[in-house]
Amino acid sequence: MLSRTADHLFWMARYTERAENTARMLDVNYQTALLPQSSEAAEQGWRGLLSISELTHDFKRKHDRITPAAVMEFMVSDESNPSSIHSCLRAARENARAVRGALTTEVWETANTTWLEFKRLLASGAFQRDPGEFFEWVKFRSHLSRGVTLGTMLQDEAFHFLRIGTFLERADNTARLLDVKYHAANSEFFGAGQQRDQLEVDFYHWSAVLRSVSGFEVYRKVYRNVIRPEKVAELLILRPDMPRSLLACLNELCANLGTVGNEQSHETLRRCGRLRSDLQYGRIDEILATGLHAFLTQFLDRVNDLGRGISRDFLVAA
Repeated sequence: MLSRTADHLFWMARYTERAENTARMLDVNYQTALLPQSSEAAEQGWRGLLSISELTHDFKRKHDRITPAAVMEFMVSDESNPSSIHSCLRAARENARAVRGALTTEVWETANTTWLEFKRLLASGAFQRDPGEFFEWVKFRSHLSRGVTLGTMLQDEAFHFLRIGTFLERADNTARLLDVKYHAANSEFFGAGQQRDQLEVDFYHWSAVLRSVSGFEVYRKVYRNVIRPEKVAELLILRPDMPRSLLACLNELCANLGTVGNEQSHETLRRCGRLRSDLQYGRIDEILATGLHAFLTQFLDRVNDLGRGISRDFLVAA
C-alpha cells in the first residue's frame, strides 16, 4: 500500500475516534457540573479538561475566562481549534475523500453524511438546546462508522490501518478521560480525609465516567458492588475484555501492527509489545501506589512515542 493512502486511512480513523472521545470527555464534565459544588470546583473541572487536552494556551488566546459555555463552544464548534469536534469530523471526511477508492461506498457515505448532518445540527442550535443529546449523536455516528467498516470492508491493509488509527487514538483518549478526575480533584487518586458529602460527589463523578465510556452496566456485571474508584481504574486500564480499556486497545494495536509490519517497523512493534506486557501483567494496587496521574502521564508519553514510530515506519511523514 502507498504510504500516502495509509496516512489518510490512519488519520481518518483517528479523527473520527477523537471526535467521539472529545464528546465523551465533555459529557463527563457536563454531567458532573450539574452536581452541587462550589464555583471554584466547577471551574477547576473545566480547566482540567482543557489541560489534559493540551488546549489551555489556545483557549486563553480567544477567551478571557473559563466558563462552561466558552469551553464547550471552543471544543465543539470552534473551527480554529484543530481538536474541536468540528475540526475532527471535517478532517475525517477530507481524509476519507482523499482515499475514496480504498473505501466501500457505505464507509464513505457514513463519513460524508456525518459531516453534513453535523453542520446542520450546529446551524439549527441543537447543541445549545441539549448538549447531552448532541454528544450522544456524535458517539452514535462514530459507532456507526466503525460498524460499517467492520461489516463492509475487506480485511486487507486498508482495514488494518483504520484499526491502528482507531485504537491508538482510543488508548490516548481513555487515559486522558481517566485523568480528568486527577485534575478535577487537584490531588492524587485517593484524597485524604474526605468528607461524606465529598464521597457522594465522587460516586456520581465515577458513575459519569463509567457512563461516558459505556461501562456502567459492564462495571455492575464484573464487580457486582458499589462503584469504587480503584475498581473503575482497574476496569479502564487492565481489563482485556473491556472494549475501551488501555489493555484492550494495546491488544488490538499490536495485532494490527504485526499484520502490516515491514522491515523497518521492528522497533515500533517491540515498544508496542512491551507496553502491552506492562499492562497485561500489571496490578492496580501497584499503579495506585505510585499515583494514577503519574502512571497515566507516562502511558500517554509512551503512546505518543508509538504514534511517532508508526508515522516514521508506515506513513508519509514523521
